[in-house]
Amino acid sequence: MSADGFNAGLDMGRSWYAATAAPSPEDPTLAGEVSCDLVIVGAGCTGLAAALFAARQGRSVIVLEGGEVGWGASGRNGGQIIPGLRKGALELVQVLGVERARALFTLALEARHLVVDLVRELEIDCDLRLTGHLLGALKRSQMQDFEDEAACLDTIMNYRHVRILDRLEVRDAVATPEFVGGFVDEMGGHLHPLNYTLGLARACRAAGVQIFTGSPALSLESLGPKGAVVSTPGGRVRAEHAILAGDALLQGLSARVNRRIMPVANYIVATEPLKNPQALIAGDLAVTDSRFVVDYFRLTRDGRLLFGGGERYTPRSPPDIGAFVRPYLERTFPQLAGVPFDHAWGGMVSITLSRLPHIGRDGPVLFAHGYSGQGAILSSLAGKLLAEALDGNAAGLEQFEYVEPPAFPGGRLLSWPLHVLGMAWYALRDRL
Repeated sequence: MSADGFNAGLDMGRSWYAATAAPSPEDPTLAGEVSCDLVIVGAGCTGLAAALFAARQGRSVIVLEGGEVGWGASGRNGGQIIPGLRKGALELVQVLGVERARALFTLALEARHLVVDLVRELEIDCDLRLTGHLLGALKRSQMQDFEDEAACLDTIMNYRHVRILDRLEVRDAVATPEFVGGFVDEMGGHLHPLNYTLGLARACRAAGVQIFTGSPALSLESLGPKGAVVSTPGGRVRAEHAILAGDALLQGLSARVNRRIMPVANYIVATEPLKNPQALIAGDLAVTDSRFVVDYFRLTRDGRLLFGGGERYTPRSPPDIGAFVRPYLERTFPQLAGVPFDHAWGGMVSITLSRLPHIGRDGPVLFAHGYSGQGAILSSLAGKLLAEALDGNAAGLEQFEYVEPPAFPGGRLLSWPLHVLGMAWYALRDRL
């Protein structure tokens, strides 16, 4: 994972998260050859959660980070707590059958409880708000989809924390003319993802984990039963096991991984503090719309609107992120036309063809990525599952191995243009 990689030009330093980040110590850069039980590539939530739980199991752990702790997707995302997976419960049942869908959905729900428990146990100050998540319907036909999903959650998943809002109720909840109804998951919410990630790093250091920043992984050599070796510009780490936790920024360390994920850009702005933010979003909800290329938004602790949205089909970032996001924000909230932005930034996340995470193992190398927009909490669960698999408890890992996403067609040469065509088609469908 390079020090900046695909995130170059996406202005993490201008993010509201960076401006309000908790103090964090400066970690050293790897120099020389070292050995340990477990080497992890990536100091985001996946890698740090894996490191923390592996250290608690008594393993010696080294984490290699090409940039700074949390400056990948883990510290840039919308911070939305959305229980479950990108595929809804009903679609999981249709694809996997009742029993396997129920098991996978139940496992995914652990992510929410895990993050809440870690925040409380580790005393991480990350603006945790368990206020609910609202999915806004843009078309009347989607209301029937909401009814069907709620019924599936009730009867099959035994999950009874959702409610459906009609047009008047959703307008009371979110002051946008776009929504004709809503689907509220009362177990959702939001947090400050960078401060959460930095809190995990603090706990890792306290548990004896060594974190090396400015140390991009240049190569990974699997030695089969003899372990693995990861090389950086300044040194090498030999370990019994390796975990790849760089998501969209791995850039070639594993052909199996690279074939199954597609890096996509994500752009966010934070407005100036609003005079009456609760008039915009009541109840401090996290909100997402029902587009395939979603817009998502919430309030911050200091009364700003944090809004992510827009579609872009090239890896090059827009020259002015704020100007790029503004039309999407003003489409949702026309009453905010011209509102000043104090922060604007972006980042890369990875998606899979199935929109289910790619979590698994290949000899001494384990991996987790491809959260497809749900990584704010799923990443911590994935890290825990990887650590458990090292300790002989691979039941959770095996559930995700069973649903391994297919490779993108056409290899690396054709996968990007094919993805661009697919996303453009979905964007056109959204508009129509």
